[in-house]
Amino acid sequence: MAVINYFITNWAKIIDYTLAHLYLISISITLSLILWVSVGIIIRNREKTANSLLGVGSLIMSVPSVSLYGILMTIPAFGLNMRSAVFALVLYSMIPIVRNVYTSLNEVDPAILESARGMGMTEKQILWKVQLPMALPVIIAGIRVALVMMVGIATLAVFIGERNLGQLIYQGIVRTKTEMIVSGALLVSAISITVDIIMGVLKRILVSPGLLKQETTGEGK
Repeated sequence: MAVINYFITNWAKIIDYTLAHLYLISISITLSLILWVSVGIIIRNREKTANSLLGVGSLIMSVPSVSLYGILMTIPAFGLNMRSAVFALVLYSMIPIVRNVYTSLNEVDPAILESARGMGMTEKQILWKVQLPMALPVIIAGIRVALVMMVGIATLAVFIGERNLGQLIYQGIVRTKTEMIVSGALLVSAISITVDIIMGVLKRILVSPGLLKQETTGEGK
């Protein structure tokens, strides 16, 4: 009941925090897609480069988000602003996106690639018309993981001045107000679930029915 009352009396502030949260995630995932999908494609035939890059990504993932925000805060080019929050989220999305793009492109059946070459397709045509469409389910899965992860990590951007849903949780802890903590946590969870559902719908729309059926039944494994 206290949570409902808090929502009713503070709905304007809650909407502002929610929109700010969504705005931060939207910018971060857009930049991440442009950067990391491109990187995954570029390194698909470069195993040593891929291993080195994925190693760096794993190292970044091992750094607690609060610590990374703190490091970025001390760098003059970033500081206490959205730039630091976006940069951190883009870094954290590296592993799920790059790894899935790289792995899925290299797991396409070599026989299918040889058949495409036999039909006279160039390497660029094979990439865009064969490899990427066949790798799409795994690529979308990586993007799905990155997005859901971003929703949660974005709340910690409150420590570098971002006014998003993390404010409700942080201020609730500081003031020992359970209704604020629960409200923030529920909204973050709702966004995560919604994002996951949307990505599932996009997967059904973008991936060919044959690949979806193969993935569901486990054929070809």
